[in-house]
Amino acid sequence: MSRKLRILQVNKAYYPHIGGIESLVRQYSEELGEMPDTEVRVLVCRDGRGKTCREKVGNADVTRAGSLGTYFSCPLSFSFIRLFRKMSKNADVVEIHVPFPLADAALLLSGYKGRVVVAWHSDIVKQKKLMLLYKPFMMRMLRRADCIITATEGHINGSDWLPQFRSKCRVIPYGITPEEYLSVPPKPVLTEQCSYPGSVKVFFTGRLVYYKGVDVLLKAFRSVRGCELFIAGTGELEESLRKYSEIHGMNDRVHFLGFLPDETLRQAYRDCDIFVLPSVAKSEAFGIVQLEAMVYGKPVINTSLPSGAPCVSLDGVTGLTVPPSDSDALAAAVNRLAEDSELREKLGNNAAERVKQHFNEKNVIREIYGTLSEI
Repeated sequence: MSRKLRILQVNKAYYPHIGGIESLVRQYSEELGEMPDTEVRVLVCRDGRGKTCREKVGNADVTRAGSLGTYFSCPLSFSFIRLFRKMSKNADVVEIHVPFPLADAALLLSGYKGRVVVAWHSDIVKQKKLMLLYKPFMMRMLRRADCIITATEGHINGSDWLPQFRSKCRVIPYGITPEEYLSVPPKPVLTEQCSYPGSVKVFFTGRLVYYKGVDVLLKAFRSVRGCELFIAGTGELEESLRKYSEIHGMNDRVHFLGFLPDETLRQAYRDCDIFVLPSVAKSEAFGIVQLEAMVYGKPVINTSLPSGAPCVSLDGVTGLTVPPSDSDALAAAVNRLAEDSELREKLGNNAAERVKQHFNEKNVIREIYGTLSEI
């Protein structure tokens, strides 16, 4: 190519906003931008209310469109539509991270004729009323897209909308850099808080919201033996979850850690014995936290959602998979791993190897670049 490939990354928000998709967009923008033959710009909305601003975040050029606030989990921004039209004129390819209804509308109103890649992270699950308005825009965008990237086959098979567009879907998993995780010095951040020496340490991290299933995990833990549970994260359900633990006399075995900075969080992954992702709705489309535990050789217990989540850690290979919202099955899985250290080691070793072979960020970025440049 005689000149640089000009890429416009489009998402709702960008770092320091905390979220799984935001982390991925930052990863893609910075690493694609480091390639000598690419030029990457980022268009997002401001968190909350505020005027449009432009800034350098790391090595990424980020434009944050002014916003009137957030409604139905989506920013309301008229300047975003104007900026999309302006910035897309100078792009060879636009990658839109969805769900993000405002971006669908901006694309259709922009008159942009270039290449469009849709990074499909999840169906809209909870906002049923929004879907009534959003569906026509979404379907037009999917028909308009040159390529749809999903992280697993489960994203396609479990979607209400993607199967009819299967021919233009390409599976490219999310990735992490193992070396960055393994270079963090070990520290017994969970062991130091154990109430009982020798307890098997069960770990969960994520937002404390409905679809994460932490309420199911706490119910299951009433039947778990010889383990202590560590919950890292905050969210709207935190108070009710704490009360449940207290009412059922589990405060000596259940530890709420709140927000953990990156290094401490990685030390917690390394220090745990079992990682649990007990999600109950397909809003949990992948669960990158599984990779973060697996890279340290930890077995994962996840749920058989119609999404990509059970495609990350495989049942009987790198961990155990149980039905969602089934506290009895979840308790049985925790007890099985807690009582069998050899099985934990076997599944954990497989988990670390799976991350190395299938979810290495360097390979992922190369695949994304190939897709953006070839369509």
